[in-house]
Amino acid sequence: MRQNARVTSGYEGDYQELVDEISELLGAPATLENRDFELIAFGAYDSEGDLDASALDPVRARSILTRRSTAAVRTWFEGFGITRATGPVRIPPTPEAGVYRGRICLPVRHRGVVVGYVWLLEDEPGPTEQQLAAAMAVTGRIGALLADEAQHGADLTRELRAALTAERGWQRDMAVAALRTALGPRGEGPHAVLCVTPWPSADPDDAPSARAVPHTTALCTVPWGTTAQSLAVLVRLRSTDVRSPALTAASRLLREGARAGVGEPLSGLAELGTAWQQASAAARAALAEPRLGPVAEWSGIGPYRLLTALPPEAVHDPAVTPLLSPAHRELARTAEVFLNCAGQAGRAAAELGIHRQTLYYRLSRVEQLTGLDLDDGEDRLLLHMTLKAAHL
Repeated sequence: MRQNARVTSGYEGDYQELVDEISELLGAPATLENRDFELIAFGAYDSEGDLDASALDPVRARSILTRRSTAAVRTWFEGFGITRATGPVRIPPTPEAGVYRGRICLPVRHRGVVVGYVWLLEDEPGPTEQQLAAAMAVTGRIGALLADEAQHGADLTRELRAALTAERGWQRDMAVAALRTALGPRGEGPHAVLCVTPWPSADPDDAPSARAVPHTTALCTVPWGTTAQSLAVLVRLRSTDVRSPALTAASRLLREGARAGVGEPLSGLAELGTAWQQASAAARAALAEPRLGPVAEWSGIGPYRLLTALPPEAVHDPAVTPLLSPAHRELARTAEVFLNCAGQAGRAAAELGIHRQTLYYRLSRVEQLTGLDLDDGEDRLLLHMTLKAAHL
């Protein structure tokens, strides 16, 4: 009896059928992970119809719930030689390591290279050698499928980069059409685009695989500024109203010092270029404004939706330039907090932790430096937008 099947790959049905086939052959729960110990599919099997709660020891439970194992667990299992094995490897129960039940590891190989592992929970008397040989034959089919998907993902990487970096007009239209063709029916489903920036390397080998992040269709590195790189990710959504897969993917891809932005959801790929611009803008805003969080959505970045769309030279105003010098950093911060508080002196003084008279003195200094009148709405708007733009 099959229970509780779950998958996290673009080849869902194929992987699940193969995992279920192994479970049926051996009469034991089976899970499939890639070589980085990231969960691909699992199927729970029990001949009596009830899954033994002890099957979910801490290591297996974590693998299923978080879709990956820790580095310590990976090192521990690899210590049994599974990366070199060409046949089943038996691993004894080790409660102190969180492994309450013994395992059988079936290495998944393709052309002699390990590409994943099938894990089985072992009970006495355990499967026969004939059963294990039949299961190993199935792992060969899994290995071919993993290799095929890896190649497909590489193709999508090239096509996604072309679609995001092509010039507007017919060149971009052709690149998006090529990506849509490569995706097939998936290309018409709901997606979101996210940007993680700065990304540490433009080397494709340093980018994570699409499998490393659930719901990812394709990813690539693209230029950001003159010297840096961004990571662009196309994420599948269940619907345009459910953005959680994109937010989860962004959180998992963050690196130290980087921020992520998420564009508005897409139905199909026609507006892929616009969604990428939105994601990039949101990431820039998150870098500029810590309160937006490490992951910012384009819909939530407020004035930065406008400011990030302007060329850099358009957001510098000579009247405000003196205020932006390092010597007047505290005055600039005072002015921005005051304007963020809609000109309410009490709120601004409280947020700054200063007396209201001190606030008034600083604001008068701002007016002297800039020549702007903070009682004038247009002058306030100019100052506020220029101060915001300075963060970019």
